[in-house]
Order: sequence, then structure tokens, then C-alpha cells
Amino acid sequence: MCRESYARALTQKRQSGFEIGKSALLNHALIWQVAANVRPLYELSLTHQNTMALQPGSKAPLFTLKTKTAAGLEDFRLADHIGKSNIVLVFVPLAFTGVCTTELCSLSAGTADYESLHAKVVGISVDSPFAQEAWAKKENITLPIVSDLNKEAASAYDVLFKGLAGIGDTSARAVFVIDRSGTIQHSQVTATPGDLPDFNAVKSALAKLS
Repeated sequence: MCRESYARALTQKRQSGFEIGKSALLNHALIWQVAANVRPLYELSLTHQNTMALQPGSKAPLFTLKTKTAAGLEDFRLADHIGKSNIVLVFVPLAFTGVCTTELCSLSAGTADYESLHAKVVGISVDSPFAQEAWAKKENITLPIVSDLNKEAASAYDVLFKGLAGIGDTSARAVFVIDRSGTIQHSQVTATPGDLPDFNAVKSALAKLS
């Protein structure tokens, strides 16, 4: 069962502003933006970036990315999976962060639901495959996660989020349903990184393909 790791850094309001517990930040690896007030990373809006994911009807861009398994580094080729099942491609911004952990833990727990809809769920983030493996082990994430370290897939699917909180480029939080022919049948980009996708809509799209 996934351990709760959604960061809950304690804050205490003072006349000069907000004081953030340093140990809480280190323990939960949550990035904060500090100015006149403090906002966690996942409250930052994507709307100003006009992020537009590839739309249904588009051919899913193929990619070959690394994934870390018990056997070592392996190639994950999207082309190898097209035609065998439907694919749910889940982009998450960063490993070891609260909302991303909640999302992939929930998907891991619900693997049987997607299997019944003839779908394979694949997570993807810009982290290294080694960081992804450590994250998956720590949180008991069981679905495959592939490393988009060079942001090739995020760019190809039009979900690249540039300069997230001033720390560098990552992906937006997004999800795609790809059918057996390699065509995108459903796509979502959340309004902010703190929002989860509507996975009921994902399952509805998959049900239409069954």
C-alpha cells in the first residue's frame, strides 16, 4: 500500500510573513516559491502557458525511452506496445512530489480496472530512470515509469511546461488514451499541476474502445 507522502510543511504566520520549517521541506522534497507570501509548487498555474496537448484523432508520436527494472536499464519502445492493447500514457511533472505520488499510487492500486478495459498504463516523467526506480520502490508504485530526461516525449505530445517554478523544464500533468491503431482517442492537461486528471473520463474513453 502506498505510503502517504503528500508534503504537509507546517507554516506559522508572523508579522514579517510566513516561516517554513526547513526540515519539513527536506523530508518531503517539496519546492516552495518564496516572495511576499509562500505558495507550494503545485499551486502554480499552467493557464498562462497555453499548454495544448495533442488532440483526439492525432497519431500518437512514437518514442523509445529508458526505464529501470530489476534486470537493469531497458528500452521502452511505444511501438512495441501499439496493437497489443490500448495504452494510457500518464505524464507527471516530478518524482517524489505529493500529487505525482498520489496519482501513480492510485493508478497502481487500480491496475485491474485498466486491464479489464484492455489497457496498459505507463507513467512518464522527466526524472532519471534511477530516480524513478527509487521512487517506485519507496512508494510501491507498480506500473512502469519511463524516463523522458531530454523532454522529447513531452515536446512531441505538446505538454512541455517550461520553467516550472524557476527550476527548469518539465511536463505538465497530462494523460492520453492511445488505441491499438496508435491513434489518440482521449487527452487531458490539468489546469494546474496540483489538479489530478479525470480518470473516470479516461475509463469512459477506454470502454468505448472495448
